[in-house]
This record gives sequence, C-alpha cells and structure tokens, in this order.
Amino acid sequence: VKAQDWLPWSLLLFSLMYETSTFYVPGVAPINFHQNDPVEIKAVKLTSSRTQLPYEYYSLPFCQPSKITYKAENLGEVLRGDRIVNTPFQVLMNSEKKCEVLCSQSNKPVTLTVEQSRLVAERVTEDYYVHLIADNLPVATRLELYSNRDSDDKKKEKDVQFEHGYRLGFTDVNKIYLHNHLSFILYYHREDMEEDQEHTYRVVRFEVIPQSIRLEDLKTDEKSSCTLPEGTNSSPQEIDPTKENQLYFTYSVHWEESDIKWASRWDTYLTMSDVQIHWFSIINSVVVVFFLSGILSMIIIRTLRKDIANYNKEDDIEDTMEESGWKLVHGDVFRPPQYPMILSSLLGSGIQLFCMILIVIFVAMLGMLSPSSRGALMTTACFLFMFMGVFGGFSAGRLYRTLKGHRWKKGAFCTATLYPGVVFGICFVLNCFIWGKHSSGAVPFPTMVALLCMWFGISLPLVYLGYYFGFRKQPYDNPVRTNQIPRQIPEQRWYMNRFVGILMAGILPFGAMFIELFFIFSAIWENQFYYLFGFLFLVFIILVVSCSQISIVMVYFQLCAEDYRWWWRNFLVSGGSAFYVLVYAIFYFVNKLDIVEFIPSLLYFGYTALMVLSFWLLTGTIGFYAAYMFVRKIYAAVKID
Repeated sequence: VKAQDWLPWSLLLFSLMYETSTFYVPGVAPINFHQNDPVEIKAVKLTSSRTQLPYEYYSLPFCQPSKITYKAENLGEVLRGDRIVNTPFQVLMNSEKKCEVLCSQSNKPVTLTVEQSRLVAERVTEDYYVHLIADNLPVATRLELYSNRDSDDKKKEKDVQFEHGYRLGFTDVNKIYLHNHLSFILYYHREDMEEDQEHTYRVVRFEVIPQSIRLEDLKTDEKSSCTLPEGTNSSPQEIDPTKENQLYFTYSVHWEESDIKWASRWDTYLTMSDVQIHWFSIINSVVVVFFLSGILSMIIIRTLRKDIANYNKEDDIEDTMEESGWKLVHGDVFRPPQYPMILSSLLGSGIQLFCMILIVIFVAMLGMLSPSSRGALMTTACFLFMFMGVFGGFSAGRLYRTLKGHRWKKGAFCTATLYPGVVFGICFVLNCFIWGKHSSGAVPFPTMVALLCMWFGISLPLVYLGYYFGFRKQPYDNPVRTNQIPRQIPEQRWYMNRFVGILMAGILPFGAMFIELFFIFSAIWENQFYYLFGFLFLVFIILVVSCSQISIVMVYFQLCAEDYRWWWRNFLVSGGSAFYVLVYAIFYFVNKLDIVEFIPSLLYFGYTALMVLSFWLLTGTIGFYAAYMFVRKIYAAVKID
C-alpha cells in the first residue's frame, strides 16, 4: 500500500478518535475546583451480575432534582447501557456535611407506594449495585480483607480492595433492607500555587459507605438537616413489598486530603491484586509456544527436507511414484473447494476482525482507551470494524479470484453482509427481550438506525471498494497446475476425522489464552474494569503464533494422508479453540455466575455465541493464511514431472 493511500485513512481515524474522546493521556484536562465550588454527583446506572440487565437510576423511586438532564452519550455508552443523569446531591469542594435530607418537603418522609416498594425489594434481592460518578470518577465501596489470619491482631495485614458502585440494599432472615443513607468520602489533591493565588483542588478518589437507617432513628429539622443515631443503637430501614413504606433518603459528605496526583487517580480502580497470575500465565504460554515451535520446526523441516530430497532425485522416479505422500496430490492440492464465495467472504470478515482487534488492543495498550473515557473502547471498535472493511474486501476479492470465482459483485455483497448480518440479527432478537424488560441495556431505535446507516453507508461501500481492487489484482500464484480429473482420496484413519482435528488443534491456542479469558469474562459479566491491555497484546501475539503453527501441522498431516480437500477443513480446524471457549463459557456460567432467570440466561448465551463465532472467524483466518503460505512454499520446492 502506498504512503499516499494511507494518509487519508490515518487522518480520518485520528479525527474519529478525537471526536469520540478516546484519547486519554493521564495529566490532560483536569478540572480545578476552588473552595466551596460545586462538585456534581451524577448517576450512571444500576447493574447486577445476577440479571445482566442494567437499569436507569430513576427507574427506582430515588429523590429527583427539580430538572432532570441526561448527558449526551457516545455510541459505546449507549451500547453499554449507561444513562448518565444529574442527581439532587449537593456537594461543595472541601465542605463537610454531617447529615442532609434529600427531597424532604415540610420535613415529611418519602412514601413509597406498594408498587414502588415491590420494585425496590425485587432489585435488592437481585443484588443490584448503584453506580455514581463525581468529576468522572466512579464511586467505590472499600472492602478491607485480612490477608494474614494470625491470632495476634497486630500482625494482621489489611488488604484493601474496592467494589465498583454500592449495594442497593441487603437481605437478612427473609427481610429486605434498603441503603437509604450514603456517607460520601471524597479525596482531594491540593495543587501547588504561588503565594498570592488561591488554592485549587482536584478530586482524586470517590468512596461511599452505604447505610440503612430506619425512619424512627433519624432526627430531622426544618432546614433539611438530620442527626444520625449514635453507635449501633439504630435498626436498618426495612422495605415491606406488600405495603406502603415511609423513609428518609439522607447523605453526608466528608473530605480528606490525599497525596495521590490527578494523573494517577485511576490507579486505585485499575489495580489488580493478581498481576502475578498474569505474568505466570504469560511466561507459561511463551515457554510452551516456543518449546512447541522448536519441536514442530525440527520435525517438519527435517521431514520436509527428506521428502523434498527424495522427490527431487531424478534417478529413482519410479520408486518415488510408488511412495505415498504429499507430493502425490500436487495435481489436486490447489483445486478450488466447494462454495468458494462463502469461504472467501468468511475469510474477508476474519481479516476485518483481525485488523480491528490488533489496532484496538495496541491503541488501548498505549493508554488511549482508558475507562475514564466512557464507552471509548466500544465506539472505537465499532468504527474501526467499519473502516477495516476495505482490507477485508481486498483480501476476500483476491482469494475469490484465485479460487476461479467470477461473480465479484455478489461476492462483495456476501462479504459485507454475511458475518455482520448474523451479528445484527442475534443482537436485534436479544434487544427485543431487553426492551420487554424496560432495561437501559436496550439499544434505542434511533441508535439502531444509526448503526444500520453506518453498516450500509460506510462498511458496505468500503468492502465493495476493497473487493473490486482485490478482484482486479493478480490472483495468488500457485506453483503447480491442477489436473482436470480429480484424484481418488484413500480411506482416512479415524484420527483424521474433522471433529477430532478440531479438538486436537484447539488445545494449544486455548491454553495460551485461558487465564486472560477468565479476566475478560469477569469484566464483561461481573461489571469489573478490564485494563490489562499490555498482557492482552502479548496473549494475542501468542495466539497468532500458536494458531499458525498448529494449522501448518494439521495441513501437513492431511496432505501426507493424500487428502487434498484442505481449504474448508483447515479453516474449521484452525478455529478449534473457539469450541473450547464455548465449553469454558458454559463452565463459567454454571460455576461463577448466579443467573437463574430465562432472559439473563438467553442474553449470556446469545452474546457468548457471538463471541465464539467471532473468535472462530479470527483464529480460522489466521490458521488458513499460515497454512496457505506453507502449502505454496512446499510445492514450489519440489520438481514436478
């Protein structure tokens, strides 16, 4: 590709990333607050790992401000179910509040109707968490775990971890209690200023201690102030779903100075206590892959050298012809397979996915897709997939031409619609179920129309463009001619069965990425932050290497067994690790998640099916191209009579 061809694409990509606020370099654009400046507390959503259905903050009867305003969201935020909205909490920089009553009119408590009480009780029993943000920092609940279980208290070390959001309430002996008092603890960093200037502050952490305090134990006055009960004398605020409930929503604000700089304020949220596990898994994977690389290279190079030397001996042509081996199928090995259009279309989508994933992981590894830029990762991935259509179309068009295809327009349409059409169809069906639950995770109709416009307005024309140039380009140069009459294939051994091949070929790539898969699943299904993109990049490289190696070995064995129908088989077998991902997803569902209802289960398996399909396309494409290069290389090395 020429440099002048790259320039407009790189400029377009840069402007796209800039528009969607995906660049986050720590230390850029902090907000400075003066003493008593308002610090806005916003609500994001309610989430639960038991139901997988996010809801808007005001789907529950929380206190509302006089005017509700929603923040304009980017594509990624909408797809994640974020609905960022203002709240009535009045927080001033470095200004303490002992106890303040929310939405109290004439000092009267809030009355929840029977319907509202039932809804609140239902959300509490479903383990919902409330997510708030202050200065774009998510609220966290501090968990202090004792890592050293020694009898001497002094020797006990507290291991501090943070839980994202705070629990809506809790259940105890079949009774349901609501957290109606929030103690906000905000940490600020005082900026160094010159002597004559006023001090400025920056918010560097946002914690909450949720409490449940019953109506009778809270004393309030006419100024909306309240007094919290002392010690442990108070009882929690029970919510009875069968009748009306009266309660106060209250909050307090406490400020603390911190040494944490603004640029490092996300470290608390992104710190993982098990980084060592990642290093062990990476080192383990690298050692296994290099060890196997050495063995495979040695076996294949030695065997191939011997084969090529034997095949190229002019003296023993008759002996050679009687031998079995991969040379005997030279007249059929490049025979076009069945359904070349579908094969080239799937491989084109695989190239599109490969380019998108590689760029996203690399850019995220450089710190440009931080969780502080909400939805940036998903927005960038969607746009990149659309723009990578030009590469997907080009590779599909050239391969289709090589496979003697001639209906390029139909092939281009198939490439542009086959995989995205399946994804859109599954997502639309799942979205209908989410709509029925009135969840904020449902993609709004205008967003769906916008996605369709992007698909048909950006991706489709780019795939056609790439396909046109790929189809016009010289086809791949196959080193041997194809015979007119196909050779008979001998009966194959049981271990050459396609499903056995998938099981054998999938183990190595899956083993290389198994640990990382656990953290990715936790991030997706348990509302955790995933930010170990450096590890993910290494795992991706290992995955590419292991898929390539295993597919070369499998195609070599197949050709030695005189079975020349390797095109489809290699594509299917190379994606064998997707089968193990599916098995692992089922294991994760049964052992790690607490999902019991039909719709959350349907969502889990619907989205898992999309992940497995995408992973199969990705690994199948990597393996196919590695095997194709290998096959062309070995047949170019022998003399064909």
